[in-house]
Amino acid sequence: MDSNEVNKLLAGFLGTVFIVFSVGIVSDALFASPTPEKPGFAIEATEPAEGGPAAPAAEAKPIAELLATANAEAGAAIFKKCQACHSGEKGGPNKVGPDLWDIIDRPVAEHEGFAYSAGMKEFSKGGSEKWTYDNLNHFITSPKKFVKGTAMGFAGLPKDEDRANVIAYLRTLSDNPKPLPAPGASAENAPAKPAEGAAPAKPAEGAAPAKPAEGAAPAAPAAPAK
Repeated sequence: MDSNEVNKLLAGFLGTVFIVFSVGIVSDALFASPTPEKPGFAIEATEPAEGGPAAPAAEAKPIAELLATANAEAGAAIFKKCQACHSGEKGGPNKVGPDLWDIIDRPVAEHEGFAYSAGMKEFSKGGSEKWTYDNLNHFITSPKKFVKGTAMGFAGLPKDEDRANVIAYLRTLSDNPKPLPAPGASAENAPAKPAEGAAPAKPAEGAAPAKPAEGAAPAAPAAPAK
């Protein structure tokens, strides 16, 4: 092989290397993606402290407070959605659900002629459970959550105002509407008051006598027995 052929081969190899190198430089220049000086937006996720207490859930308003400002006429408009499954007139027929005439304080799962689900029968406890204002409020909020196994397919009314208005309307479906609960009243938690004229409770045997209030005069000694 003479020197001319060797020179040709070297020239071809160097030319190929030069072309490949040049193409790489041009590609980097065309498709470069420089880092922006400022990001378009930043997403900051705050991780909860390990072992920290969970945020308390919003406390639900008592039905007595909601009913104090409820509108039965507005509830009648919402109740039209319920009429596909329920009647509301006296002696009305049972449909997909039972007739709701005089529903307030009616025993649960005891309306004549309607076949209740097993879940509703269990909730009724043999008729001892009643449709109180409070039970109706919880049930209408989420039927399947409040009564496990109920056949009622309605999703519920999440808004306090809507539920209160509907319950206020249901109250009118009666010859003798039940009295509304007093706002702020809690019969279960209030301490029992002694009957008027009743003697105060005696301290437990062996208990220390109550101390007089600061600044009060000491009690007079008891008169000797005759």
